[in-house]
Amino acid sequence: MALPNPKDSDLMSSSRERRCIATGEVLPEARLLRFVLAPDGRIVPDVEAKLPGRGFWLRAEGGIISQAAAKGLFAKAARAPIVVDSDLAKRAEALLVERALAYLGLARRAGELLLGFDQIDKALRSSHPPAVILEAAEAALDGRRKLQAAAVAGGRVPFVIAALTNAELSLALGRENVVHAALKPGRIAERLIFEATRLDGFRPLRPWLWTGFSGG
Repeated sequence: MALPNPKDSDLMSSSRERRCIATGEVLPEARLLRFVLAPDGRIVPDVEAKLPGRGFWLRAEGGIISQAAAKGLFAKAARAPIVVDSDLAKRAEALLVERALAYLGLARRAGELLLGFDQIDKALRSSHPPAVILEAAEAALDGRRKLQAAAVAGGRVPFVIAALTNAELSLALGRENVVHAALKPGRIAERLIFEATRLDGFRPLRPWLWTGFSGG
């Protein structure tokens, strides 16, 4: 997959609405995934929504994709015989993870990434806090609580992503044992949030929650 390019037009497209062929819901593209019929007759995920051909939209959830495949909803929507691989939901998840990690690599090269517990703790208490916090799925609960406390103390509500593994973060950033990372506010952070919102249907993001705050 080519490196993502966080253009304004990409963000504008996320506000468009489409109908899910499984649930009938009309949802913004930020909560949907597009699938297309490949030349070989197979349904393939189109996470960038750029492949040619008619698109079939589904709510970005692994269970919904598996349900659509099992009930023959792709064939019904296409009005043609098609092939749906059994691992379609897993392939969609892998592509979303790949895209999120690509944005992290882009943020590192652009100088918009913070790494390490101490640096992030300090940033959360500063006048220029990060917009996105990343925690490895295996991160210790104690560290998570301390960073959340720093956010509360500074009156911050960052977007938290705790769905990527230590190995995935480390590989994407070219560092060993990456547990905590953060992105400064900006276009790359906005695009990462867009991708993470869709990934949440496959891997829970585990946002920070505290007394008096119920959002994510």
